[in-house]
Parts: sequence; structure tokens; C-alpha cells
Amino acid sequence: MMRSSVDTTLQPHITTTDTPRTQATDVPDILTVDEAAVLLRVNRKTLYEVIRLNQPRWAIRLGRSIRVSRSALLEAFRGNDGPALGENP
Repeated sequence: MMRSSVDTTLQPHITTTDTPRTQATDVPDILTVDEAAVLLRVNRKTLYEVIRLNQPRWAIRLGRSIRVSRSALLEAFRGNDGPALGENP
């Protein structure tokens, strides 16, 4: 009988609870708009529109690119006292 060269031993299964999903040190404080959109779970075009209309303090234009401060964005998001998109202040 011929034996297969495939290893049939099982590796221990690592679950997502064994390691943290994202550590604070893994995420930079300066994000691109695409990274910020992923963080907020919104479409990137939506975030570009918010930045264009509101010119928030957590977003800065550097030449043709936009960078977002992660800590300022999360702080503004948690303390959402401002008007909704499209509303007058």
C-alpha cells in the first residue's frame, strides 16, 4: 500500500480571541482617507464629501492628498455635537 506524503497531523486551531484584532500601536495616528473610511465603516466617497463640505479640523490637505488625524477623528465622532451633513449650523 502506498503512503501519501501529505502530513495528516492537525495544527492547533488559533481563534481570533487568542490574539487581539488590532492593537493601538499597530494603527498610525495619521491616516489616509481610505484608511479613515475603513475605520468608520463608511464609503470612501462619503468621507471625501464630508471633508469637502465641512472642512473638519481632523482632516488636512497636503498638496493633492488629504490626511486624517485618527485621534481627532475619533474624538469628533464620539462627541458628535455638530450638525448633520447638509444641515446649517
